[in-house]
Amino acid sequence: MVEPQSTANIVEVPGRVQAVRSAEVRARVDGIVERRLYDEGSDVRAGQELFQIDPRDLRANVSGVKATLMRAEASVANAAQDVARYTGLVAERAISEQEFDAAVARLRTAEADVNQIRTQLERARLSLSYTTVVAPIAGRAGRAQVTEGALVSAAGATLLTTIEQLDPVFVNFSRSSADLLRVRRELAAGTLELPRLKQVAVTLLLEDGSSYAHEGHLDFFDLSIDKDTGTAALRAEFPNPERALLPGQFVRARIQAGVRPDAVSIPQRAVTLTPQGASVMVVGKDDVATTRAIKVGALIAGMWEVQAGLKKGDRVIVDGLQKVQPGQSVRIGSAQPAAAPANDASS
Repeated sequence: MVEPQSTANIVEVPGRVQAVRSAEVRARVDGIVERRLYDEGSDVRAGQELFQIDPRDLRANVSGVKATLMRAEASVANAAQDVARYTGLVAERAISEQEFDAAVARLRTAEADVNQIRTQLERARLSLSYTTVVAPIAGRAGRAQVTEGALVSAAGATLLTTIEQLDPVFVNFSRSSADLLRVRRELAAGTLELPRLKQVAVTLLLEDGSSYAHEGHLDFFDLSIDKDTGTAALRAEFPNPERALLPGQFVRARIQAGVRPDAVSIPQRAVTLTPQGASVMVVGKDDVATTRAIKVGALIAGMWEVQAGLKKGDRVIVDGLQKVQPGQSVRIGSAQPAAAPANDASS
């Protein structure tokens, strides 16, 4: 006999694994790669050296800017002496105020030149530091995209390698706008109860059919619908300490999307599936078996979720279906199918 009960609402969707953080390591100066300083496919820490680019040209540039700075600082010192000397002379009217103003202007110009060259020196030192390429984030470093002796370019932003953080990971999937509308209607009608976003648990089925050991949770739900696909993007976060999940991997996500307080579920063996839809045999008035079409939802742990077609109190034939024909009178048996008469069934 059908008895509605509180049942978890499980939604199964396909998804793809994505690294929680991913960084493309690119060249920021022009030069020749001298060495690769990491093992491909290994874990690296933030700031770890990955590549060494020939620094000699940029080191010479730093030396040249330093020499220019020293010359500019000498000009400042000389201009400052002139101003100090002219200060007493202009007070005694030994020189004109115009000459004094020109000396002050030369000092200010020299000081501005020094500041400009110091900025050039800082930029030159920064470019020199870029010859040692370091990891911007911690994670798993991929295959090197260049080898020793390769010419890399800052203008072309030559890709050197990629670093991905694999613990935790994201799983991206989507739901159609029609599904979202149905969920809203069910929430309004009280037939579905949803927790808050980050409390929605998600489990995974891997490509070989096995279950992933760690449970995740939803952490993102896009409030807009993609105009090309008619779907909304969702994302779940999963711990990945054993690195069992890899970016790009296909998985099936089972979202524990709330609870249906008065859901109807029946055993899988009681349902007959045909191209026209699903149906069950029910014992109606006067204990006569009849076929009834139903609408089924998800199959969870051998139980079909019935969305329409059955109500509380309906008697569904679960065992002995092969012995029953529509319109046939049946007697409800209790336990042993092998000892039951040919027209017995149990509900």
